[in-house]
Amino acid sequence: MSLIEIKNVFKTYQTGDTSFNALNGVSLSVEKGEFVSIMGASGSGKSTFMNILGCLDKPTSGSYFLDGIDVMSLNSDQLSDIRNLKLGFVFQGFNLISRTSALENVEMPMIYKGIPPAERIERARNALKIVGLEYRESHMPNQMSGGQQQRVAIARAIVNDAPIILADEPTGNLDTKTSIEVMEFFVNLNEKGGKTIILVTHEPDIAEYSKRIVRFKDGNIISDEVRVNA
Repeated sequence: MSLIEIKNVFKTYQTGDTSFNALNGVSLSVEKGEFVSIMGASGSGKSTFMNILGCLDKPTSGSYFLDGIDVMSLNSDQLSDIRNLKLGFVFQGFNLISRTSALENVEMPMIYKGIPPAERIERARNALKIVGLEYRESHMPNQMSGGQQQRVAIARAIVNDAPIILADEPTGNLDTKTSIEVMEFFVNLNEKGGKTIILVTHEPDIAEYSKRIVRFKDGNIISDEVRVNA
């Protein structure tokens, strides 16, 4: 079975007497070690799809198996556990805790896993070193550039050694030069670290860093392109 296996997924929203399908029977498989970009205009369904991938929302119908686990059968506590175990998240807005140091921000996912403080600190320091920020561990988010904040977020996403990284517009708040630096970290995590990366972007030049581009429109997948020379 694939690392991610989604079959015939619908997501329906009800407003009064009106229902709206954000996803219309979407099916997608992702193998371990892939680097996939999800593209589409606003309202295309890509964000809804990523929320389902991230176990932040459940489909109305269809099936979702994540590393062999039937996500549809899980309760809220089990969904939280699988997010912590299998998934690392990187967001456009960084989502760092403002009055907490870089090191403490990276430690956060490990607190939820009950990892002892000494091990948390060691692992957080190693993760910051991977993204080149070992010298910034005591800095607060407002003492760092946008690119540095996003690198802290990447360190937080990898600190639990989750096999999958979900990145939602990770370069959306960054300038071109910093975007390139951040995307090179993702490429390195994929090619050398073996991470499976699924990235939402509306920027074609950012999608070019991936090995596969899946395009959404009106709740449907309209193309799925494997980039042979990527």
